[in-house]
Amino acid sequence: MALSLVVTVAAVAVPSRAEPASAAGADADAVPSCAAPTTPGQFRCFALKRTGVRHGKPSGRPARPEGLGPADLRSAYRLPFSRTNATVAVVVAYDNPAAEADLQVYRSTYGLPPCTTANGCFRKVNQRGHAAPLPAPDPAWAGESSLDLDMVSAVCPSCRILLVEADDASLNLLEGVATAVALGASYVSMSWGLPEQELELTVDPLFFSAPGVVFTAASGDSGAAGGPVYPASSAGVVAVGGTSLRRAWNWRGWSESAWSGSGGGCSAYIAKPAFQHRVRACATRATADVAAVGDPATGVAVYQTYGDGGWGIDGGTSAGAPIIAAVYALAGAAGGPGAPAGYPYAARRGLFDVTSGSTGTCTPRVLCTGSPGWDAPTGLGTPNGISAFAAPR
Repeated sequence: MALSLVVTVAAVAVPSRAEPASAAGADADAVPSCAAPTTPGQFRCFALKRTGVRHGKPSGRPARPEGLGPADLRSAYRLPFSRTNATVAVVVAYDNPAAEADLQVYRSTYGLPPCTTANGCFRKVNQRGHAAPLPAPDPAWAGESSLDLDMVSAVCPSCRILLVEADDASLNLLEGVATAVALGASYVSMSWGLPEQELELTVDPLFFSAPGVVFTAASGDSGAAGGPVYPASSAGVVAVGGTSLRRAWNWRGWSESAWSGSGGGCSAYIAKPAFQHRVRACATRATADVAAVGDPATGVAVYQTYGDGGWGIDGGTSAGAPIIAAVYALAGAAGGPGAPAGYPYAARRGLFDVTSGSTGTCTPRVLCTGSPGWDAPTGLGTPNGISAFAAPR
């Protein structure tokens, strides 16, 4: 039923709010990996790529990557070494023909265990769950898949990874989500979105109410002006904002502020979920819920050869969605009671509250400014260990 609905509505031209030609959060030295959609009803990936970065491919001795690596993320967010072999799914549009090979370069460079088709750790399928035929390749979306695969690996090296490639960036992506769940993924990362529209009321219950599955989605890269995006605005999805993350001489060893491009706000369509009863800035569903590094100026190291030159530095809220999906996997949250997006609201001590940084001008202030407690750019904050992402007991 769910899949047939996607095929039907994907062909409908759905009106949407005008989107800026480039992400508001893209600084002068960063560009969106995916161009703004030219037709209605198309999702956009939220990966941002730093420009002017020295690229390099391993030849004999591996090139030394710039950008934050796995050890940095574990340090900044106080994450344990992983022992789970849970499956984290990454859902993207189009094919990245170099996905598996590039992933192995990333993992071997950082001393992470191999994750290959041969050892059963990695699997790539189309939106129908088959190994072939794969969609047409696309270098822009390849940047998204490379970023997502590397971030899952960085946070949860022992996790299995399922890469689901939709035929295009239409609502076929939601069919990819359903396929990920059908193939046994307990954690599903979605680093893409589109401006909210009434259609989400129809499709939302069909895709994001699967028991025992954690869905994470990027909150968008257009700052406060962009408002909420779907599927991050779904009450069944963990909405992930973005931060600027830098090393610091303090008790934590890191400083963090709201990244200027992090999206969020009050949904125009989705009712307020019970777990957000203390979020007074919105009468409806509020995004984001939590956050992770997203500023390309403080971005993460990514290895991509199809559509890029090897090592680069990426950012956007696209980085946060797979990071948080993997953190939930570390916490073993799948199968717990209640909505996984609500877990952090019941365990705020397991988060670093982000209380500075701005994404624009707004009223009330918490909709665009890092503030104590909940705020739209960073939600309740960033991981301080995994306790806030575990099911309540």
